[in-house]
Amino acid sequence: MSSSNLVSVGYDAASETLEVEFRESRVYQYAGFPQHEYDAFMSASSLGSHFYHHIRDRYVTTEIL
Repeated sequence: MSSSNLVSVGYDAASETLEVEFRESRVYQYAGFPQHEYDAFMSASSLGSHFYHHIRDRYVTTEIL
């Protein structure tokens, strides 16, 4: 995965949960995230841009401490 802001991305299809780790060592989970959105995210030319425009502030978010 190549991104200037994202370190890792994980997805659990059963619970429709996206997990994103950012460079500043913060980890967030996004609930109700459908598989087709995950597929689009992972195939985007810029993960950071796709995240900002299509994911951020659109799903229930929990910071993992």
